[in-house]
Amino acid sequence: MIGIVSSPEPFRVKDVVLAGAYDLYGRGRVSNFLKSFNLLNMYLEVDNKRIDRSTATNFQQELDMHHASFTSTFDYGDKASVSYTYYSLRHLPFTVLMDVSITAKKDIDITSASVMEAPDALKDVQNYYNEIDRPHVTISLLTSSAKSPTGKLLMCASNTFLFTEPHGQEPRVIHEMWDNNMHLMKFSKKIKAGETYSFSIAGSSITSAHHDDPLNEAERLTIYAKLEGRERLINFHNKAWDALWQSDIVIEGDDQSQQDIHSMLYHLYSFTREGTALSPSPMGLSGLGYNGHVFWDTELWMFPAVLVLHPEIAKSMLEYRFKRLDAAKRNAFSKGFKGAMFPWESAETGVEETPVWALSGPFEHHITACVGMAAWNYYCVTQDKNWLREKGWPILSATADFWASRVERNGPGKFEIKNVVAADEWAENVDNDAFTNAAAKTNLQDATEAAKILGIVPDSDWLNVANNILILKLENGVTSEHGSYHGEGIKQADVNLLAYPLKQITDVAQIKKDLEYYGSRIPNEGTPAMTQAIFTLLYARLGDKEKAWQWFRDAYIPNLDPPFRIIAETKGGTNPYFSTGAGGILQAVLMGFGGLDITAKGIGQVKSVLPTQWKSLTIKGVGPGKKTFVVK
Repeated sequence: MIGIVSSPEPFRVKDVVLAGAYDLYGRGRVSNFLKSFNLLNMYLEVDNKRIDRSTATNFQQELDMHHASFTSTFDYGDKASVSYTYYSLRHLPFTVLMDVSITAKKDIDITSASVMEAPDALKDVQNYYNEIDRPHVTISLLTSSAKSPTGKLLMCASNTFLFTEPHGQEPRVIHEMWDNNMHLMKFSKKIKAGETYSFSIAGSSITSAHHDDPLNEAERLTIYAKLEGRERLINFHNKAWDALWQSDIVIEGDDQSQQDIHSMLYHLYSFTREGTALSPSPMGLSGLGYNGHVFWDTELWMFPAVLVLHPEIAKSMLEYRFKRLDAAKRNAFSKGFKGAMFPWESAETGVEETPVWALSGPFEHHITACVGMAAWNYYCVTQDKNWLREKGWPILSATADFWASRVERNGPGKFEIKNVVAADEWAENVDNDAFTNAAAKTNLQDATEAAKILGIVPDSDWLNVANNILILKLENGVTSEHGSYHGEGIKQADVNLLAYPLKQITDVAQIKKDLEYYGSRIPNEGTPAMTQAIFTLLYARLGDKEKAWQWFRDAYIPNLDPPFRIIAETKGGTNPYFSTGAGGILQAVLMGFGGLDITAKGIGQVKSVLPTQWKSLTIKGVGPGKKTFVVK
């Protein structure tokens, strides 16, 4: 729910991003993710001198992916050693914790301040400070509120110190108002040589998108965290992450691949949450990339990995779409179609949020089939008929109705879908894009199956349309990407998605032919990481471990940014964290090397091969039954 973006500066975090908080400002006349209050920034003075990057030596940072904590350690001359760790608390969705420890090498005086700063784009900033006195505790609350750029949202944050001293012996907290966008609270303390002094800062951030009274709620949540105390906060946070990691991917024989896959899983787990109606953007909560909008990246690339490991989190992603089904119906109506047409970019309301200059908004229609397929796959994995009836069927039937009205009927076997932006987005305004046509076909077939399961008579036209949708071939027998395709380079997988996840092409010779052809049409630069993941998956299922390994490495190694091996969208790119790519690579491991297969009866396993470098692959906690699958 809260993304804390790390910084290489002592005691600073770069950004704080809150899921579900959007407003219109700046870019493209569409709603954007907002930077929220930076409620974890602080400073530390030792003997009246403020520590910064130039005076901190032996500066080290590490990310603990098991328990989702980020720790920095450094020395300050011959005076002190300092360590601080921050957490976005898993069990408290709107609350963060910073834990600080200072070991004195000599007798020192310290002053530490928690600084609350409002990002420039926010307006009408109000700063508050109050102390709540109780017989056993004093609670100092540093609180701010501001309006989002158009005034649509009220954004609020509050934090407090957690001291280790008994009540009455804590340091005195002083509040300072600086300018309109910043205020702070601070305390001072003497530490004797050899002593270690610890304190924490707990804070909460929430907006009117999440709560009807965010100002008071931010303070209540912070008070709750203060009275829980540091030990309990960290303990419950760790337990929540332990529960998440019961679903895990274990690679034996290749420590680097293991760490990389854990990092991808960690980020996907960090960007999603059970019990919400929120869905992750291509960059998750790592910043403001892609404006925080939701694309096909969620349903086609991230969703399958989350679905097999944590169906309860996948349910949140679908709830996001279900709540915006009416908006999708209005979108179809305005374009002259029936049913529901999901927007290419979606944010708070579910209307089209693609900037007007990008043609994908009005024309990249395959997203509607991707949403339908995700709904069907959720049913397949969970076998939850009540969910299918209440949520899945409304999505599946409305998306199927869209495709039945979207096709142009030019005779048997010639139902065409014209004028689309392909899954390969370099192909704009083309006819009969392979992925769009095949995804529409899949959507129509899935809706028909869902009707039968629920005892509903399906629209007979759905299968009629599915059976007559055109999939084109080139003269050499390769599946053609679209009606005017002549062998040019492709931005990302399109035709190869017909073998997986669509399963519309099952003939092994055809799959190989399509792989070889399109594998030679990917430029070295400017292409996102998902294509190679699909090649990896298909080659692993075809039994070609060398090619699977080659594409697996190519899918992400050139995209890694130091120092934390964070995935960027493209090779040599600098816009992490690309959770779409992580989702694709996780599918390559789960469904490719691991052979997991989503079928109408649940999760099965097909034959596949491991890279020579791996001794074994164990996938734990799969599906509702938390099963284990092993490949050796």
